Amino acid sequence: MKKANFLTPVVTIFDEKGNLDIKGNQNVWEHLIKGGVDGLVIMGSTGEFFSMTTEQKKELINAVIEYVNKRVKVYIGTSCMRVEDTIELSNFAIEAGADAVMVIGPYYFALSNESIEDYFDRVANEVKGDIYLYNFPDRTGYDLSPEVTLNLVRKHKNIVGFKDTVTEMGHTRKLITTITKEFPEFVVLSGFDENFVHNIMCGGRGCIGGLSNLWPELFAEWTKAVNEGSLEEIERIQKIVDQLMDLYPIGTPFIPIMKKAMILRGIDIKDYCTVPFLQATEEQTAKIKEVMEKVGLL
Repeated sequence: MKKANFLTPVVTIFDEKGNLDIKGNQNVWEHLIKGGVDGLVIMGSTGEFFSMTTEQKKELINAVIEYVNKRVKVYIGTSCMRVEDTIELSNFAIEAGADAVMVIGPYYFALSNESIEDYFDRVANEVKGDIYLYNFPDRTGYDLSPEVTLNLVRKHKNIVGFKDTVTEMGHTRKLITTITKEFPEFVVLSGFDENFVHNIMCGGRGCIGGLSNLWPELFAEWTKAVNEGSLEEIERIQKIVDQLMDLYPIGTPFIPIMKKAMILRGIDIKDYCTVPFLQATEEQTAKIKEVMEKVGLL
């Protein structure tokens, strides 16, 4: 069994005017590093990349690379609607010192397999560093299939990994078996926390899961248990994570809920989000507290 990793798709902290709150972001990064996660994924979906300006993205990239200072791996989400913008931001991140970039395809229109492959061909040809592909069909409107992924990996040595944000583990399993048969070092990560152990058992490398923003220590313990083969500990933590998954449906989207939960845990941040995301209501906050109390986090 390959070494398991748990990465955090980090929330981005803003002030009441929508500007980056650098101190707040540093508080989150320190909380995660001390909590023991294996790496930070900056400006993934949980990081609100889709509603940030290019200037904000570059400011955040420079800030996190400098602050983390190689203490853990840093991956940067560099997805833009225009391929030229994705390439430019990706190279900016690589040159700043990111360990890799993570790229989701353009969203809004469903795309053919030919269009998807062409898009990532263009990105991989021009980006001067490692790339993780990001598949999230519920948001893009199309699936980045194992077959298209294999074609891309065969052509581009800098495509080294994949985040598969789907609930159906059969899809991730097929991706793992299709790619790693020919490329055994290719990294496949699940996008939902509860699928971490399932991913590893299928031959994957772990997870990029949003709940680790709240409780990184738990996910570090879970990763350690998996790597040491401690079945009782794996099962114990799986049951806790299954209960924590009840946080996700409290609000749409999930991001303001996570920020409120982090504040309730005592992390020094504000829960402002980019428009049109609203802060958690009193009713939602009560539900958050209920989940957190149930798992002993309050």
